[in-house]
Amino acid sequence: MSISIREYAPGDLEACRGLWRDLTQRHREIYDDPSIGGADPGTQFDEHLAHPALVKLWLATAGSDVIGLCGLLIQHGESEIEPIVVRPSHRNGGVGAGLARHAIEESRRLGLKFVNVRPVARNAEAIRFFHREGFRFLGHIQLCLRLDEGAFSRPEHAVPLHGVDFRF
Repeated sequence: MSISIREYAPGDLEACRGLWRDLTQRHREIYDDPSIGGADPGTQFDEHLAHPALVKLWLATAGSDVIGLCGLLIQHGESEIEPIVVRPSHRNGGVGAGLARHAIEESRRLGLKFVNVRPVARNAEAIRFFHREGFRFLGHIQLCLRLDEGAFSRPEHAVPLHGVDFRF
């Protein structure tokens, strides 16, 4: 199957809302929380389109089907890939890698020094994917304090960093 990457156009709105729903569903599964994203998470794509730092948005297509999405934010002289989404039926086929490389090349073309990604800590699949794509440096770490009982209590979701243990 031949995959193409092209820029987003206004006529792609519904297809991209569908991809955003796929992304939200993945997060719901990772955190075992069906409330993530609200009743219609696809509309959160509209908010992403309005993000002031969004400078590029690409789609991966197979024929006329939109099968992937990649955004590039630029702030403070650095870029951030946000998000990369690939339809579940097309994952592990190089679509995400093609989108990531496209965003990296655009960042290089723009003369930026860093390309950042911020996968959620429990998304081991995404973390391994970005590591394979060359993301090997930790830039920022976001620490959370859980105020209710919930998703961060499983002992297998732990990692040491700088001699202290964290849950994810």
